[in-house]
Amino acid sequence: MMSSENRAHFSASCSSLRRSTPFRLAVTFGVLFFVAFILSGAIIYHMLRLGLDRDVDQSLNEMNSLIVSTYEPGDTGDLINTLNNYASFQSTSDGLYSLTDAGGRKLAGNFAAPRIPNGVYTVTSGDVGLKGHERYRMQVSTIGRYSLVVAENFNDADEMLRIVLVSFEWAAAIVVATAIGGGVFLAVRAQARLDRVANTMNDVSHGALDARIPITGNGDDLDTVAIQINAALERLQRLVESMRQVSADIAHDLKTPLNRLRLTLEAAVAGNEQQADVSALLDDARNESDRIDATFEALLRISQIEAGARKERFQATDIDALLSVISEVYVDVAEDAGQSLRIGGRAPAVIWGDRDLLTQMIANLVENAINHCPAGTGITLSLRRQGGRAILVVADNGPGIPADEVDKVFRRLYRIDKSRATPGSGLGLSLVKAIAELHSAEIALADNHPGLLVSIAFPLMPEKS
Repeated sequence: MMSSENRAHFSASCSSLRRSTPFRLAVTFGVLFFVAFILSGAIIYHMLRLGLDRDVDQSLNEMNSLIVSTYEPGDTGDLINTLNNYASFQSTSDGLYSLTDAGGRKLAGNFAAPRIPNGVYTVTSGDVGLKGHERYRMQVSTIGRYSLVVAENFNDADEMLRIVLVSFEWAAAIVVATAIGGGVFLAVRAQARLDRVANTMNDVSHGALDARIPITGNGDDLDTVAIQINAALERLQRLVESMRQVSADIAHDLKTPLNRLRLTLEAAVAGNEQQADVSALLDDARNESDRIDATFEALLRISQIEAGARKERFQATDIDALLSVISEVYVDVAEDAGQSLRIGGRAPAVIWGDRDLLTQMIANLVENAINHCPAGTGITLSLRRQGGRAILVVADNGPGIPADEVDKVFRRLYRIDKSRATPGSGLGLSLVKAIAELHSAEIALADNHPGLLVSIAFPLMPEKS
């Protein structure tokens, strides 16, 4: 016996299935298939019946012609014998034969036909004065002074139609049951997969951002949708984690400069009360305020870039020309720091992008190398074409980045120097990655043995033929 709890669960499952779109589609297609099957079956049945009726009429006409061919004017003996021979081999339930004279007197056959005008008729036993409920196809014709009636029973044709109809009914029942059963089975499977999607989204809405929709591997449309949703959830998880990390980093990184700004201002206020010169303190406060403002400006700029706000400014941009500009600007800066900056390999490479952002991206990479590498470091810019892409490389032979830090340096406000002794806000590489992703480029960090190698692969614009 099923418990009340199990019955309630089963009832709820059935109710949910009935309301589901896959189940409704299965029932709808089952009904449509049934209607189509009935219509096609009715057409086939009608055509078969017409064919059988034509066969009966043809057989009746051939029999009538054969009997008539035995008649000779003034000699009815052969006609009577032929008709009686036919009648002797068949009962009235199989066929009817009658030859009557002008007065209606029966001369031959197995029944006495009433007076019927010449023609072809469909009659029943009662119509011709016989017992039973047989149906006949009857042909009445005149031979000299006589009336000839020949009729053939519809039993064989009716039996064939009955067999066809019963077979069709069973076939319809089996096919429709199979269609609905198969539809329900497929609907249950599809609903189960949709339920997994709904459950995953419910888990995500309750904070389980690592929840993912299981992929069956069938490669069907539901798998395609699931893969796209999982990709969206993956990006959502990264964005939320990035937001949490940024929030924590902002709280951590800006707490010190804000406290420093507060202490500077308090010292300025105290000095002012003592009528001391506080101009130096106010300059320090202004500089600290500028650094904090620059940090927020950089964060806002990264957010705008990630939102795609600059795509309307895209145009054909020559990356090789940008390298020349950056080299001219920073070669003296590198020399002042005791370093060298040069351009290695070059190649013509035109991409679709924002010239200003791309310039800032390359400048950030060069400044990053200058600021974090010691004197004597060589910095190289190079550009090459490879498989429909332009590969921009900024390499140095400085200290590089520890392997366990490579995946972290693109995080906003993240700095390898935990003491914050070196200048910077930890947003340079974050901005570089945001600009690269805006341009559908792939960025990667690698060990230059020694030093750091940053490569960015841009899709090239198609060349005009």
